[in-house]
Order: sequence, then structure tokens, then C-alpha cells
Amino acid sequence: MNLDGMVDEYLAHVRTERGYSDHTVAAYRADLVELVDFADGRGVGEPARLDLALLRDWLWTATERGLARASIARRAASARGFTAWMLRRGVIAADPGVRLKAPRAQRTLPRVVTERALADALAALADRAAGGDPVAVRDAAIAELLYASALRVSELVGLDLADLDRRRRTVRVTGKGAKERVVPYGAPAARALDRYLEVARPQILAAAEEHRANTGAPAASAVFLGARGGRLGVRSVHRLIASMLSSIPGAGPSGPHALRHSAATHLLDGGADLRAVQEFLGHASLGTTQIYTHVSAERLKQSYRTAHPRA
Repeated sequence: MNLDGMVDEYLAHVRTERGYSDHTVAAYRADLVELVDFADGRGVGEPARLDLALLRDWLWTATERGLARASIARRAASARGFTAWMLRRGVIAADPGVRLKAPRAQRTLPRVVTERALADALAALADRAAGGDPVAVRDAAIAELLYASALRVSELVGLDLADLDRRRRTVRVTGKGAKERVVPYGAPAARALDRYLEVARPQILAAAEEHRANTGAPAASAVFLGARGGRLGVRSVHRLIASMLSSIPGAGPSGPHALRHSAATHLLDGGADLRAVQEFLGHASLGTTQIYTHVSAERLKQSYRTAHPRA
């Protein structure tokens, strides 16, 4: 089988057997299609003819085009995963990607919103929800739950009603690699979520039923619904949180991940154990969670420089 066919089989493998998300599979596809095209331009169409020199040349051309180091590192990881899989399948006799290196991606500190600023932003959403508009009530519940449980946006929109335990104030989420975890949420999120589920969500469903002929069947199992009764999408949540944080000073992303970053940092600032935060966030590696200790250290330095008379 040629390289094109092997890429298709590999992508099917990582989707079904490894449980990779659609976003991750799409990124792998883009990288590997580019690799196959590059190899084809060098007259290489068979897996057995793929070698380390060709892989290095492929990364080098991407570097010459000015791609970011993070993008180069991702391409190298895509190639390594692909060649390792072909070796396990017995398609190739040796793995040319095992020695493929890429520049280490620069890690920037994530944006963290202060507790006070977040409290004010959440209060503003609650004020809008007080008018009774079901979408406003839903938006307040979304923001409260994102911050309370530090969910990824994909985890939030994927929630079903069966994933909620309102008595224990916990939510079961399916994270990266199809890994499940149970995370708690607090009293403010519980109040906002209960109001949405008991009042606003039925109103959204009722309105959707009136237009069912045009919109199709509502997503009856989804926790968060769009205005037409379907499962709420990732982009809608991004727009909501970006609008919520737009007036808060600070550099960096302003989407849902800013709430996740902020929740993790606030937990550590409050004395939470690093491994407990790792489990809370669903990180496979403790090293990923440790970025938030750097955030806390930077915040401490800033406070020191601002407040200490001999800073």
C-alpha cells in the first residue's frame, strides 16, 4: 500500500482505537497529507522508502517558510506517531521517525483573570439572567460551570443530562483520549445550573418544538442547548466568554480556556495540592499542570515588585 493509503488507515486508528478528538485527527491529517505531498515530490510513494533524511528535509522546508516552533514540533510529533504505527503494523522494517527532532516549542504563560475581575464578570451575567431570558440564564450557567469545574469547552458542550449529579454537585466529563473524570462544582454554579435546567432549558426546548419542522429534533440529552434546541456548539461558547472577558484588562486569549487557566491558578493560590489539581484538570502529565505554579510565581513576583519598598 502507498503512503496515501497508510495515512488513511492511521487516522482511522487514532480516531477509533486511541480516541483522539476530531480536532486532533484533523491536525494530524493536515500534517501527514503535507508530508505525503512532500515525499511524492521527491519521488517517494512507498512507506519502505521513507527515511530520516526526507523527514528532516520536510521539517526544514516548513522552518524556512517561517512556521512557528510549535507548528514544527507538532509536525514532528505527527510524523513520529505515523512511522511508529507503521513499524508496529510490520509495514516498514525500521522506524525513520524515532530520531526525528524538532525545536522545543516556546511555552508562554497562560492568561489568568483575577478573582475580583471574574466575580464582577459573572455578576454581570447573573444580572442579565435576572430578567428571565432563557438564553441569558443559560449563558450564566455556562460561565459559572466553566470556571467552577475548569472544564475544557469541548467537555462542556459534550455534557449530557446523565453526566450531572446535582445532589453531589459533580459532573462526569470525557476528556482527551476518551478519559473520564468526575469533577465538583460549587454553590454559585449549582444555583445557576439548577435555574437553567429547571426553568430556561424547558423554555428553549418548548420554543424549538414550535419550529421543529424547520430545525429537526431537539437534542434532548444535551445539557446546554442552542436557541433552536440543538446541542450548543463550541463557537457559541467562545463568543460568550470572549464577550464576557472583553472589558477585563490583560493580554492573551480571552476564550473559555482563560477560565480554565484562571480556575487552576486560583486553586493553587488557595493552597490546593498540585496532584489534586492535575486530577481536577484531567492532565495526563504532572508537568502540564506545573505551568500553573509558574503562573503563581509570576503573580507573586509582580506583587512583590509593586508592594515591597526595596523591590
